[in-house]
Amino acid sequence: MFSFLQTLRIFAALSGLFLISNMPMMAQQAGHWYKGNLHTHSFWSDGDDFPEMIMHWYKSHGYHFVALSDHNILAQGTKWVKLWQEEDLAVFEKCLQKFGERWVEYLRNGDTITVRLKTYNQYRPAFEEAGKFMILQSEEITDRFEGKPIHINATNVQELIPPQGGSSVTEVMQRNIDAVWEQRARSGQPMFPHINHPNFGWAITAEDLFPLQRERFFEVYNGHPAVHNQGDAQHSSTETMWDEVLKHYLLNGKPPMWGLAVDDSHNYRETGSHLSNPGRGWVMVYAHELKPASVVRALEAGDFYSSTGVTLSRIRRNQKRYRIWVAAREGVNYTIQFIGLGPDGTPQVLAEVQDIKATYKIKGNEGFVRAKIISDKPKQNPIWEGEVEVAWTQPVFLRE
Repeated sequence: MFSFLQTLRIFAALSGLFLISNMPMMAQQAGHWYKGNLHTHSFWSDGDDFPEMIMHWYKSHGYHFVALSDHNILAQGTKWVKLWQEEDLAVFEKCLQKFGERWVEYLRNGDTITVRLKTYNQYRPAFEEAGKFMILQSEEITDRFEGKPIHINATNVQELIPPQGGSSVTEVMQRNIDAVWEQRARSGQPMFPHINHPNFGWAITAEDLFPLQRERFFEVYNGHPAVHNQGDAQHSSTETMWDEVLKHYLLNGKPPMWGLAVDDSHNYRETGSHLSNPGRGWVMVYAHELKPASVVRALEAGDFYSSTGVTLSRIRRNQKRYRIWVAAREGVNYTIQFIGLGPDGTPQVLAEVQDIKATYKIKGNEGFVRAKIISDKPKQNPIWEGEVEVAWTQPVFLRE
């Protein structure tokens, strides 16, 4: 009777499965770290502020790129929004004060103000700076199956993709994923799909993700308070789900699934754990330049880590070692965990170090290795009580 790891080694030998991850050695090639959010909403769908005010927030808070990803719509054409409530009018006044009468196009009718939203092509030039800030046109393809919300972001999309539907949760996801890849092939533009908040409405399980083809990203952390990152007694956390998918993909000769941290920001007027605010989760991408092709290429290669506050200075990994360096903050303690498959074939913590740097010597039988860096610094504007700042690096699949 073969053990799990013996079975894995036999499968690898038969299938030619060696090092599936094609990730270069991060921080060894010439490049820069770029901070970005891949999930953002505005007045174009169900956000509560103007896109230009949102872009100003991210740019002024040290981000290098943002993907505005409203539901089933692109910021194109003509759209007017009516504002009459006191808080809506306050948002309008802030935008007017910031950008002026020549920028904001509006009509007054008694106590109601109707504002024409700026399109992507209109607000983009006002913010983008070469090497400093970039805006990616995106869409949250918002679909359903039997009442379950199934949402997939299309990053750097060029044309609107209508929800594709399907006869199961997996088929709905796959049809929308295929639509993104079809547009990418047809347009020649770099773009990619990613699975949003799988535990939102308890819609997506790890088993639903197992059969997917050409999907490399899902949200291990989403900053919306209603998406259940931590799971519950009946449902896996998104991080547990990630490891289940990694194990399945490894055994079936598929490339690794990368884990994203995103804001899913909707609320910009007030701050609170019950609101979906900006600044909760982001990716740090190591790319050669701040251009769509370079950033997408780096993301697809896994040249990034995801964070809710922890900053890393270097990540180096190969089949012998996985090394992490934390850009430590004074007075903050850090625990670095290396996670992979244990002797019984279940995902588990393989090693844990309380330090600002750590090296894990790979034995070769772990299947995959990724790292999680946990600080003891309470997260600013947390979703749940006791939340601390964390970072996740991307997995490497191993050969024997």
